[in-house]
Amino acid sequence: MAPTFAEDLALLCERAPAVVLASEDGQAQVAFAPLYQGRAMTSSLDGAEGRSLGWINRAQVASGERTPHMCVWGGEDRFWVGPEGGQHGIFFPPGAPFSFEHWQVPEAIDWGGWEVLEVASDSARFHQRALFQSWSGTLFEATLERAVRLLGRRELAAHLGLELSDKVRAVGFQSDNTLENVGPEPWTRKHGLLSIWTIGMFPASDACTVVVPFRKGHERELGPIVRSDYFHLPGPDRLAVERRKGALFLRADGRFRSKLGVPRPRAHPWLGSWDEGSAVLTLVHYDLPEEASEYVDARWKRHADPYDGDVVNAYNDGPPDSSTAAMGSFYELESSSPVHPLAPGEHLRHLHRTIHLAGPESALDRVAQATLGVKLEEIRAALA
Repeated sequence: MAPTFAEDLALLCERAPAVVLASEDGQAQVAFAPLYQGRAMTSSLDGAEGRSLGWINRAQVASGERTPHMCVWGGEDRFWVGPEGGQHGIFFPPGAPFSFEHWQVPEAIDWGGWEVLEVASDSARFHQRALFQSWSGTLFEATLERAVRLLGRRELAAHLGLELSDKVRAVGFQSDNTLENVGPEPWTRKHGLLSIWTIGMFPASDACTVVVPFRKGHERELGPIVRSDYFHLPGPDRLAVERRKGALFLRADGRFRSKLGVPRPRAHPWLGSWDEGSAVLTLVHYDLPEEASEYVDARWKRHADPYDGDVVNAYNDGPPDSSTAAMGSFYELESSSPVHPLAPGEHLRHLHRTIHLAGPESALDRVAQATLGVKLEEIRAALA
C-alpha cells in the first residue's frame, strides 16, 4: 500500500520542518524539505489523505544517516548540477576512474540544509553556496537558488494547452533554478562549464512506462534519436523507439539500471509517465531555449566534445552490478539547462514543472496526446 501524503509528511517532519504549499481547497499539496536541499519531496492530488506521489527513501529519511556515494533521500524535484562524468564532470575526484566505486555526489547537493529565504502560501525560496571541483581539477565557486511555486488549475491548463475537465484532479508545481558564478575567475569552455540539472524521483511499478517525445527527422539532419549507453543497455523489452510516433518508451519498474538521453536537435519540451496501476499521468515541462545548442555530456567517460550532451533524460533504477543493491524502487524524469561561459556575477536559469493528473481516462488521454503526442493505449502497447 502506497503511503499517504500525511504519512510521508509526518516522516519528514520528524527530522526537520517541511514547507507545504497547498491550494485553497487543500486538495493539491506539495511538501518541500529545506533539510534536503529545498527539494520537492512529494505531492498529493487528494489532500492530506491522498496518495503520496513522490518517491521517498523512507528508511534513509528515518535513519537520518549519511551514506556513501549518494544520500538517496528521494523527492520529485531536486536541484543538481552537471556534468556528472567526463573531463569536466564534478562527481568524480580528479583523475579517478569513471566507476561507481569513485562516484560521489558533491556535498552541496547531497547533504545538509539550504537556507530558507522566503515562504508564502503558494511559494518559497531556498539558497545555498557551493564549491565544486571537476575531474580535471577546476574549482567552481557558485550560489544555488530555487524559487518554487504551486501552480493553479488555470495556469496548468495554459501550460497544457487545453482546458482541464472538472473531473480531472490535478497538482502541479514549478521550480525556478539559478546557478551563479561567485568566484574570482570566469567559467570557460576550455576549463569546463556547469549546468542546472533538475531531477524528479517517482515510485516505480511493473505497470509504469516513461514516455519521452522526440523531434522526428532523418539521422543525416538531426543526428541520433537516443543515447542509452549510460549504464546497462536496455533491450527491446525495456526501451522502444517508435519513429512514426516520435516517442521513446522506457520500462519504469525499478529492476534494471538503465538511462536514456535525448540530444538537443531531437529534444521536445515535454516528457512524462503513465502508471496503469495508480491511473496517474505524470508530466514534466521544462525550458528549452530555441537558441541554445550546448549541453553538457554527463556520461561516465572522457568526451571528444563535452558540450554535445543530452537535454532530457529518463532513468530506471536497478542494481549497478551483481554485488551491489539497487538504490531504491524508483525512476527519474530529468531536464537540464544549456551551458554558457559565465563571468563572475553572471548566472544560468532553468525552469522545470511537474504535473500529476488523475480522473477519467478519456480526459487524461486528451492530455497525453496534447503533450506527449501519444494515446494512453499506445503507451500500454509499447512494451507489452
